[in-house]
Amino acid sequence: MESEGSSVIGAISVQKSAVLGTNFTKAGEQESVRCDTQAQLMERGCKKEEIISPANNVTIIKEDPLSVSFDNQEPVQMSPQKINLKLRPGLPTTFRISFRRVEGYPVDLYYLMDLSNSMKDDLENVKELGRDLFAALKKITEHAQIGFGAFVDKTVLPYTNTNKEKLQRPCDESDQYCQAAFGYRHVLSMTAKENEFKKKVADQFISGNLDSPEGSLDAMMQAAVCGNKIGWRNSSTRLIVLTTDAGFHMAGDGKLAGILEPNDQQCHMENNLYTKSNEMDYPSVGQLATELEKNNIQPIFAVTKNVEDVYKELSKMIPKSEVGVLSSDSKNVVQLIETAYNSLSSKVTVTHDNLPDNVRVVYTPICKYAGPAGDKNGISFDVTVTADSCMEDTSFTIRPLGIKDTLTVTLSTKCECQCKDPNDKMHQLCTNRGSIVCGICSCMESFIGQNCECSIGNKDEQSLRASCQRNNGTECEGRGDCVCGRCQCHSTNQGGRYRGDFCECDDEHCENYQNKLCGGNGKCDCGTCKCNAGYEGSACQCKASREGCLTKGNTVCNGRGRCICNRCDCKEGYQRPQCLICLGCPDPCQTKLDCIECLGFGSGPFGKICDTNCRNITYDMVDNFAISGKECHQKDSEGCWITFKLNQLVGEDNYEAEILKQRDCPEPPSVIPIIAGSIAGVAVIGIVLLMLIKMLIYMKDLKEFRKFENEKKKSKWADNPLFQNATTTVANPTFTGE
Repeated sequence: MESEGSSVIGAISVQKSAVLGTNFTKAGEQESVRCDTQAQLMERGCKKEEIISPANNVTIIKEDPLSVSFDNQEPVQMSPQKINLKLRPGLPTTFRISFRRVEGYPVDLYYLMDLSNSMKDDLENVKELGRDLFAALKKITEHAQIGFGAFVDKTVLPYTNTNKEKLQRPCDESDQYCQAAFGYRHVLSMTAKENEFKKKVADQFISGNLDSPEGSLDAMMQAAVCGNKIGWRNSSTRLIVLTTDAGFHMAGDGKLAGILEPNDQQCHMENNLYTKSNEMDYPSVGQLATELEKNNIQPIFAVTKNVEDVYKELSKMIPKSEVGVLSSDSKNVVQLIETAYNSLSSKVTVTHDNLPDNVRVVYTPICKYAGPAGDKNGISFDVTVTADSCMEDTSFTIRPLGIKDTLTVTLSTKCECQCKDPNDKMHQLCTNRGSIVCGICSCMESFIGQNCECSIGNKDEQSLRASCQRNNGTECEGRGDCVCGRCQCHSTNQGGRYRGDFCECDDEHCENYQNKLCGGNGKCDCGTCKCNAGYEGSACQCKASREGCLTKGNTVCNGRGRCICNRCDCKEGYQRPQCLICLGCPDPCQTKLDCIECLGFGSGPFGKICDTNCRNITYDMVDNFAISGKECHQKDSEGCWITFKLNQLVGEDNYEAEILKQRDCPEPPSVIPIIAGSIAGVAVIGIVLLMLIKMLIYMKDLKEFRKFENEKKKSKWADNPLFQNATTTVANPTFTGE
């Protein structure tokens, strides 16, 4: 028998015990030393009766024996049925559960068939399968029942043609036996009568829809949640055999038809029809898996080769499911169901429900000699439960998938110390000012301290504790106890003691060299190594020597660093090996210019305070340079160019300088020619501008004149009919006409 177990892997920590002894801690020791392993505590002299180490308690409340065969009563297939656990946080406990499948246990098989047009040949064969199906189930049990249901798809666009005639006859016109389109129809409730199954299936006809995927998830959901209508028995192995040659619609596909209401996982069956098919979206795979597991239903997907991969992926997300490949006409469906049932019944998958937070469960199958003694068909599991935090009575269930039997585990934790304290309210160990609680003094009001020895008087405890905090930090740096406003330091792990006003110092946490504290050549003082004579370094790892740090001038690191471990530790910017060059320092030609100007020529910003600000520079006025320092050429405050050389001496800011006596000062400009030239330039520019303006005006007038001339030439003058030319008549007064 193959077994499967759900498991969660977690680390198991070493459980520690606590000491009740009042005289266990020594002066300066932390109370935390009371908590350790039993072996360590006893090694330190603690009596076994004074050690508190709570153990786990497992109490079996109900353990009915496993049933051997089915006798029309409620069988027991898993034992025990109720367990109480009292656990110590972090300490795992293990108990065993046994499972055995009852011989002759009832089987309820619901045959759910795709009646779309492509399954026409398959339906004809299924009508003849009644006898073979019952015969196959009789091999398994005498108490078998079969039901039947059919599905196509939602009767809305784009899944089904919504034309009135097509809704009534969605198949081809030549097909006389075609029923109206539907989503899911429950045809036959669970029955043990072969003739009834055969008759109901014989009355079924093919239907049809438009798209390839079908509403199979809708049908399976209703078959799972409508238990009373389907006829599932309380004590039975429940199987749904889904036969189809197409894929399936799932949650979200309903949006294509404007169906936005999510599936509510409730039964909506009236007159054996799914009434909410066109109102609710398809269920998600997760919703379907939850309902199948909740109702102990195991699906068998009998599908054609073309969709085998699709349903294998679906099977991975639905526990206790199998996939088989149908022949093209479904003739092998009985053999497929037998194979799938054997595969399902050969596995036992144990899981849990309602597991509380911070609780871990690990299942370990015990396959060798499993089950009750002498029974080779049983299997057992070791169940390891660990509670990681404190909790009161809470419960969860353990069950094998597909089986009704459950184990209820009630769990609580042991988080309170069960100390047997003396009855004295004023114990002498607490200077008669407090009582003993688990070996530690619980002081009266106004008294504090390990033995209640400190009276706080008019002060409050908070102000006393504040005086034990450095810079408002941790009290006594976490290394001591605040007693009467002063730190009493604890012992260190190596046997020494912390010290200081706030226990901030110890002599054990200095730098190591060659696995020795301070290299074995010094002493640790509050985290810093104090080296013996002749040694140096942060871990006293070097013999004191300056040979590697000496320069040609017999100086150490040119006065710009320290010699540590025979190497120069240069100041910032200066480079090893002897701190001669400073790559990151400012240019001395610029930084020393004011001093050079005042020293050489008595001018500049430092003219009157030259001796004070420039005492670290020695200089000479020369005609030619004699030193090999850096040559500088800078402009001074008077606009003259000064040429000088600088050579850095020992130390950070010591220089020697040579300054050329002659400065390069440019002659002042002639004012009169500049003014005259400026006036002449302005006059010339003005005249040129006037000429340009005059020329532009002339060009514009010339253009207008030429335009006028052209228009004049093109014009034609007509005579005015009202206009009469003047006439002149001349008469001679002396002419008589003769």
